[in-house]
Amino acid sequence: MALKIKKLSFLIIKLAISSTLLYVVLSKTGIKQVFIILKSMSLPAFITAILLYIFAQFISALRWKLLLPKALKIKKLFSLYMIGAFFNTLLPGVIGGDAVKGFYLYQATGKGSLAFASIFMDRYLGFIALIAICTIVFPFGYKYLQGSHMEWLLPFTVLSFIFASLIIFGLRLGKRMKIISSFYDYFHAYRNQRGVIGKAILLSVLVQFSGFFAAYILALGIGQHIPFLAYLTFLPLIILFTTIPVSISGLGVREGAFVLFFGLIGIKPDIATAISLSWFISITVGSLWGLIEYVRYKKEGI
Repeated sequence: MALKIKKLSFLIIKLAISSTLLYVVLSKTGIKQVFIILKSMSLPAFITAILLYIFAQFISALRWKLLLPKALKIKKLFSLYMIGAFFNTLLPGVIGGDAVKGFYLYQATGKGSLAFASIFMDRYLGFIALIAICTIVFPFGYKYLQGSHMEWLLPFTVLSFIFASLIIFGLRLGKRMKIISSFYDYFHAYRNQRGVIGKAILLSVLVQFSGFFAAYILALGIGQHIPFLAYLTFLPLIILFTTIPVSISGLGVREGAFVLFFGLIGIKPDIATAISLSWFISITVGSLWGLIEYVRYKKEGI
């Protein structure tokens, strides 16, 4: 009971934060103007963004397969990935998408530590790809950040990630607990499999670029020709911001970050907000596939 109250409290706090941030952003940009821009969106551009999102989920499932026993089929893993995407996007705060994926994977393998460790590893490699993109792009995209309060944000983010990794894997926190010990054993087993890790990171880069292209195409869909380098510079930071669990699916945080960063290159707040919201809407529509998969799992009693 106490746990349910705690979860409900966190959900209410997240709703309040998302609502407040969205209100602040939309009050400055003008709700009517943002919706006029959204209505002008090219349908082919919007559909392309949805397809790119689904493609990214499939590539993510391929990455996850590299980190799991070979007996698990890609069809099943893609299905689980879409279910997780549905819960993350449309039912955030109720139950996490990773928790759902972990539960179904545990049912399939009977190994809780494997499910937990593989999902963490999958996420971690995604972050490595994001940090790598940040690091490579920074010298070229620095001109967009120069002179702003954001110019040191990217180096700070990279160093923080490296420091956190050293703490987690260097000190092996909680290693005396059985489930945590199994978690570290899983990572140790993959430590020397450079080929597998290399492939997984390359797939992670492809996943990130799918997202970048989706945002780029959505901007083109409303007649905005923004240099692709700007997306490579700003979006990794925006994505990292939205992973901080303080809002509902990053709503409000994402829009505020779009206005902040793209404002550095002269993009009007209403345009930046429209790009952000259209990106989120395309992801939401794409994740509905997960609802179909979830209903199928329930009907078949999987």
